[in-house]
Amino acid sequence: MPRFSRPDVEAHAAPERSRGRASFLVGSPGPNGRCPSPRVRAQRVDAVDVPQPLRPPVTLSATTPRRGVVLLVDDQPIIGEAIRRMLSGEDALDFHYCRDPGSALTVAADTAPTVVLLDLVMPEINGLEVLRQLRADERFRELPIIVLSTKEEAAVKAEAFALGANDYLVKLPDRVELVARIRHHSRGYIALLERNLAFEELRISRAVLAEDLASAARYVRSLLPPPGDLAGIRADWRFIPSADLGGDAFGYHRLDDDHVAIYLLDVCGHGVGAALLSVSALNAVRGESLPNTDFRDPGAVLTALNRAFPMERHNDMFFTMWYGVYDRQRRSLRWAGGGHPPALLFQPGLAANLNPATLDSDNPLLGAIEGLDFSSREVEVPPESTLYLFSDGAFEITRPDGSMGTLDRFQELLASRPGGGESALDSVVEQIMALAGGVDLADDLSILAVTLR
Repeated sequence: MPRFSRPDVEAHAAPERSRGRASFLVGSPGPNGRCPSPRVRAQRVDAVDVPQPLRPPVTLSATTPRRGVVLLVDDQPIIGEAIRRMLSGEDALDFHYCRDPGSALTVAADTAPTVVLLDLVMPEINGLEVLRQLRADERFRELPIIVLSTKEEAAVKAEAFALGANDYLVKLPDRVELVARIRHHSRGYIALLERNLAFEELRISRAVLAEDLASAARYVRSLLPPPGDLAGIRADWRFIPSADLGGDAFGYHRLDDDHVAIYLLDVCGHGVGAALLSVSALNAVRGESLPNTDFRDPGAVLTALNRAFPMERHNDMFFTMWYGVYDRQRRSLRWAGGGHPPALLFQPGLAANLNPATLDSDNPLLGAIEGLDFSSREVEVPPESTLYLFSDGAFEITRPDGSMGTLDRFQELLASRPGGGESALDSVVEQIMALAGGVDLADDLSILAVTLR
C-alpha cells in the first residue's frame, strides 16, 4: 500500500468512503514524539486536504532512498482514489496527491517526485499551464511528466510534448500499463539524479584537489629565493606551475665568502606528492643538511642526494638535478648534473650569445640507482656571463598542431632575448606561452637566469 508520511502526521487506518470522498484516520503524535494507537485522539481528515509530506528539493544525496515517488495533480478526488488503488500493491512506489493545480510546484518541491501524473483539463489552471510552469522551474526541467487526459486528439498530444511532456496516457489507463510507465520513467530519472550526484561529487573533489595543488604551488613559490644580487651574482627567475603541479624547485645561496651554490631540480610526475619530494630535496640542499657532504663539491652533493632519496622509499619517484658552485675569486663554475637538461652559459659578445657553452648533465637520475658516485666538471667564466638553468617544461611544449618543442628551439629563444633586465625573461616566457597556444602548461615551467659578475 502506498505510504503517506509526514514528521508530525502518520496514517494508521485504511481509507474509508464517505459521500464520494476518500478519508483516513490520522493520529497526532503524543509528548514522546510517537503516534499512539489510531483509537487515541483520532480525527477524521479528508485525504484531499491532508498536508503533503515535507521533503528536500529535487536533488539526490548518498542517503536518499532509491524509490519511485508518484505525484498526481488532478482536481478530481475520485481520480486520485482510483490511481491510489492502482498503485496500492506497489511497495516500491510512494504516492502523493495534489488536488489544487496552483499548488503543484510547491507540492512537487516538498515531495520530490520521480514522476508526475498531470491531468490535462482542470479549472482555473489547466494542465498545459502547470506543465509550462514545471518546465520553467530549473528544479523540474528533467522531471518525468506523464500527461493524463480524456482527449485523444493528435494536436493536443503534440502541444503537450512540445511543452515538455515525457508521456501521454488516456485516463484511466490499464493498471499494468500505468505501473510499467511509472517504473520506466522513475528508473530513468533516479539514474539521472545518481549521475548528476556523481558528477557533483566529482566536481567538488576536483575543486578540493585544485585548491590543494594551488596551496602546494604557493608553498613551493614561498620557498624560492627572491630575485636580486647575492655575493657576486645577480639572479632572476620565472616559475609557472602546471595545472597539476609538477616537481620543480630551485634556489641559490651563499656557501661562504667566495662560493655561491646555484641549483634546479625536477621530480618526476605531478601533484602534491611530487611537490613534497621536491621541497624535501630543496630543503636538504638549501639547509646544507646532508651529512658528511662538502657543498662546494657538486658531485658530492648529488651523490649524497641520491643516497638520501632512494625511489623505493619515496613512492617510486626520482628526480633530475643540476647543481653548480660559482667561485668568484677564481672565476670558475663547477657543476654536476643528474638526468637534467644542460645548463646554458652565455658569455659576453654576439658570437658567444649565438653559441652558448652547454654544461651537460652526464650523470644518471637521482634516486633511481643505489650506490652511485656522481662526478663534477668545471669551466672558466668570463665576467658578466649569464647562466641559464631550466626544467624540461621550458622546452617540451606541446604546440596546438601536436608537435613538441625542442631544446634547440629553446636555445634559439634564449639567444634572441633582449639584453638584460626583467624584460629578457619576460620575453622568453611570452614566446613559450605563444608556442603552447595560450593553454595551461602540461608541466611546470622554471627558468633561472644568473649573471656571474
